[in-house]
Amino acid sequence: MLELDTFLPYRLNVLAKRISRDLARRYEAQFGLSIPEWRVIAILGQRQPLSSNDIVERTQMDKAKVSRAVNRLVQAGLLERATHPEDQRLLRLSFTDAGRDLYDRLSPQALAWERQLLEALAPEEAAQLHALIDRLNSRLDEMG
Repeated sequence: MLELDTFLPYRLNVLAKRISRDLARRYEAQFGLSIPEWRVIAILGQRQPLSSNDIVERTQMDKAKVSRAVNRLVQAGLLERATHPEDQRLLRLSFTDAGRDLYDRLSPQALAWERQLLEALAPEEAAQLHALIDRLNSRLDEMG
């Protein structure tokens, strides 16, 4: 019989939602950002320029959520759009100076929050958790 309390997809979803809610409260209070906006900033902090489609693919977020987040970040002066040199239909997103500054302030706080959460695990358990997540992602690729 299926019991939600022990069903892995359910448990992972509940944990992910709890984490997102906690982060959402923090990012809204400190930076005025929603979770989709924060994710866009975090992705662009790793690599830019990127298109909205690239962001959708990397974050697995809904295209409409990414579009709204990008529009708000552009209006706030944190991102800028530029036409792709090889395909004029595509827009590439990158930080403005204010966006880079925001990322530089946000990033250390996100890492500190992660460290605080992972203090519940021994260092080898945290490494194992990351390895297990990678294995489950690989398995999903095989199953799909």
